[in-house]
Amino acid sequence: MALQSLVLQTGGNAPIAQEGQIEVKMEWLRSLHDVDITCFLVGENGRVPNDDYMVFYNQSADPSRAVQFQQLNDKSVSFQIKLDELPSQIEKCVFTATIDGASKFQDVDGCTLVASSEATEVRYDVTDAKEEKALVVAELYRYKGTFKLRGVGRGFNGGLKPLAEAHGVTVEDEEEAEIETKRQTPPKINLTKIDLLKKQVVISLQKKNIEHEKARVAVVIDASGSMTHLFSKGTVQRAFERALAVAAHMDDDGVLDVWFFGDRSMRAPSVTENDFEDYVKRTYPAPKFFRGLGVGNNEPAVIKDIMKKYTKEEPREDMPTYVLFFSDGGIYKDAEISSLLKKASSKNIFWQFIGIGKANYGILQKLDDLPGRVIDNADFFPFDDLDKVSDEDLYNRLFNEYPSWLEEVKSRGILRS
Repeated sequence: MALQSLVLQTGGNAPIAQEGQIEVKMEWLRSLHDVDITCFLVGENGRVPNDDYMVFYNQSADPSRAVQFQQLNDKSVSFQIKLDELPSQIEKCVFTATIDGASKFQDVDGCTLVASSEATEVRYDVTDAKEEKALVVAELYRYKGTFKLRGVGRGFNGGLKPLAEAHGVTVEDEEEAEIETKRQTPPKINLTKIDLLKKQVVISLQKKNIEHEKARVAVVIDASGSMTHLFSKGTVQRAFERALAVAAHMDDDGVLDVWFFGDRSMRAPSVTENDFEDYVKRTYPAPKFFRGLGVGNNEPAVIKDIMKKYTKEEPREDMPTYVLFFSDGGIYKDAEISSLLKKASSKNIFWQFIGIGKANYGILQKLDDLPGRVIDNADFFPFDDLDKVSDEDLYNRLFNEYPSWLEEVKSRGILRS
């Protein structure tokens, strides 16, 4: 049977299904600030039975698990809804959107809701939003033994707090700040190790008065032949975890981008604190002489790829990138590395190089005196044995020069808020 596709106008409605499971997906093409999507499961009075029936990024399912939230990426979310399992007192599922920061919904491009069942797809485009910071986008509701979707597109004064209160959720005065903090710290599964590391990250950032600054975070791991023993004894995994704690706090979505390099460079899967266990073992467990990245040191290759990602493929004028670069030395391509760092000095990327061996670090030891840069965009410090360095010492060193760089890129307009 062919899929029936319908497009709703504001105020219009259409049947979606009588039973089974449907998906409600919301996505947008561009927004300067985060857009948060929430589903309120309400009764005949338009209010939730209790606060557990507000489904969003920090509460991914209602008590019956009939409605389940999933963040697909930074511009789309999905709700999986089991119609047969919706509690009988729930008359409507109300889908809402709120926007952070100074933005309003007139600044959001391509905001669309699509509800899909086995037989029907119903689409609703948000086109009339203007000065609002909150929207009631659509409603899924019961109607004579079936379920229908209505396009609402109604603006709402205020943000998430008054929107939640209007649907019967009890919100304390400081809840907005608490929700924002929780959003920066996604739900965790047995992650006490990362939790403890994050606490030290926050302490070190507070010393520099930048604990609220956001950044995209990347880690680069040297996979040359001389790193074999550090892979085998777990040092690389532990270094990776300490880098992940930085991303878990500083990145809006808690995502750490990962590269490995030898003679060649490899972009590895990005990772969050929900799936960090044995990441190195699962991804690139040891340097490989054959059929891998090779065992040499080609730092320029990975530097070029990082610049490609953050300046060409995914540029962000309003968000800096913080790169943690682990190397055990053996660096000899000084001229090429110098040239690339000079080129990168006009971009909002900060390079933090960390030595974890006793070999030659070449140009990295001379970064403070590297001429020809728009601003000083890199720092380096070595440790003979990273496993013997306390978390406090490591994070204090990681954020030694970054704050002054951050201030300068803002003042020069390289980073724009």
